[in-house]
Amino acid sequence: MRPTNAPAKPPGAETRPPSRAERKARLLAELEQQRVDILVDSDQLLQAASPIDSGWQRFKMPAYLIGGLVALRLARNPRGALAGGRKVLAGYMLLRKLKLLARATS
Repeated sequence: MRPTNAPAKPPGAETRPPSRAERKARLLAELEQQRVDILVDSDQLLQAASPIDSGWQRFKMPAYLIGGLVALRLARNPRGALAGGRKVLAGYMLLRKLKLLARATS
C-alpha cells in the first residue's frame, strides 16, 4: 500500500538528476549572487565605519608624532623602558589581586 502523504507528481514528470551543465550553471549563479552580497555588505560596512575613520584622521598625526618621540627616547635609553614596563606590569598584577580580594570578601 502506498503512503498517502507522498507528494503527487505531475503526469509525465521524470526524475533524472541534473546534468553537469545544469549544476555548473546553478553554481555559477550562486557564486555571482554571493559576489553581489559581498559588494553590498562591504559598501554598508564602509558607510557604517566612515564616522570612525574620519574621527581617527584627527588623531593620526599627533599619534605618529608621540609614537616617534617615544621610540626615539626608548632607542636612546632602553633600560628606562624596561623599568617602566616592570612598574606597569607590577601595577596591573596588584590591581588584579585587589579585585580578586574584593570579590572574595564580598
